[in-house]
Amino acid sequence: MKNTLIRFLSVIALLLFGVQCTFLENKLGFVFKEPFVLDLDGIKVRGTIRAAVDNNSTSYYIYRGRRMGYEYELLRDLGKRLGVQVEYVVVSDIESAFDQLEEGKVDLIAMNLEQNEERAKRVAFSRSLGSMSSVIVGMKPIEKPVTWQEIGNDTVFVRKGTVYKTQLERIQDSLNLDFAVIESPEHEETLIDQVADRKIKWTVADKNIAQANVTYYEGMDASLKVAEEGEVAWAVRQNSPQLLEELNTWLDDKKKRLIPDLYSKYFQSSRNNFYRTNSPYSSLAGNKISVYDDIIKESAGDLGWDWRLLAALVYKESGFDTTAISYAGAEGLLQLMPVTLERFGVTNPNDPVQSLKGGVKYLQYLDKFWRERVPDTNERIRFILASYNIGQGHVEDAWRLAMKYGRNTQSWKDVAFFLNLKSDPEYYRDPVVKSGYAKGHIAVNYVRDLLGLFDSYKALVEP
Repeated sequence: MKNTLIRFLSVIALLLFGVQCTFLENKLGFVFKEPFVLDLDGIKVRGTIRAAVDNNSTSYYIYRGRRMGYEYELLRDLGKRLGVQVEYVVVSDIESAFDQLEEGKVDLIAMNLEQNEERAKRVAFSRSLGSMSSVIVGMKPIEKPVTWQEIGNDTVFVRKGTVYKTQLERIQDSLNLDFAVIESPEHEETLIDQVADRKIKWTVADKNIAQANVTYYEGMDASLKVAEEGEVAWAVRQNSPQLLEELNTWLDDKKKRLIPDLYSKYFQSSRNNFYRTNSPYSSLAGNKISVYDDIIKESAGDLGWDWRLLAALVYKESGFDTTAISYAGAEGLLQLMPVTLERFGVTNPNDPVQSLKGGVKYLQYLDKFWRERVPDTNERIRFILASYNIGQGHVEDAWRLAMKYGRNTQSWKDVAFFLNLKSDPEYYRDPVVKSGYAKGHIAVNYVRDLLGLFDSYKALVEP
């Protein structure tokens, strides 16, 4: 009787809690959410780890078609360690990164996060990647370092979601200063550019970012400290202990060589970084991928493709080198084989216009070949790219195998499963297979990598 009463009261309590939650949601706008749960095992099953990153001259950007950046290269190495692909999710501000982590849109925040009590309530921090201090960035009126007295009653602009506002408020209290602090949605580097353009007078940035940028502008100063050095780290969800443990083990392995090497490359080699990030072929400065962007856009229009997808294909094939020749004899921007060059009327494969026109004609042929079998455009593009890489005959073999074994022949995932098996005698000797043995996994990886590059182009380069 006692146990029955306890169970009855427990049910009543749960019902009342549910009613109360619904009342608060309806009347006060509160939303009660279950915490998102996905740890390392689930990430490996999915095959992808999603990381929130910044788009700036040290973190993640495109230079001459190639992805670069401190966090980009670290994450690429981490992905290899975990045996998964990395999806780079560019976030507009730090608060957005925390929100997306909690909502399960990303699994990891790969940004130099200062650790504090408030943030520690929301995330689990990794081991330290190093230490950083924050500094005031401004234009020197004379040849001497900036002082707090010079800031006076001015306004200091800081990136929203950073710890800079709190740090400045401590300075105000300790030195009895009266400057204003305004939070901005802009990144630190954008605010530094605004200082250089005299649109604002002062901003705050991590010392490393400030020093990497100050060398670009004569008369700019970043010597006035806002806060002493503090440890910075990456972050995962608090309910991802497996991922945190593996991340920390990886950091321990990389702290002696990879991390210092990349730090030197992106933060200390300021001249090289300046050329990369200020090039017209940088996503940060010129919004261009290559010198061939205009003719790539025109050719993509003939295909009905996003031009950045065709640019990714060109980069994957030749690295935008018109003189590139493969070991098999493929030539030009789109690496067409001699028989394909002749078939589509390309007389000079080193001519970028001819190479692109010939390549587009071949892609149009492949599109027509797969259109009835794979009506969905996004799925069909995967079949086209695989056919471009390994030959349509091998992809068609995988398509036939998928049909034979009752899989979805309109799904790239299902067809790719059998393309991966085309080096297995049990499958490449199957009666439905017409083109024989192939290293199909190379084509599957080709499609995956090319579409990953396309995703980066979409995130970092305007249409």
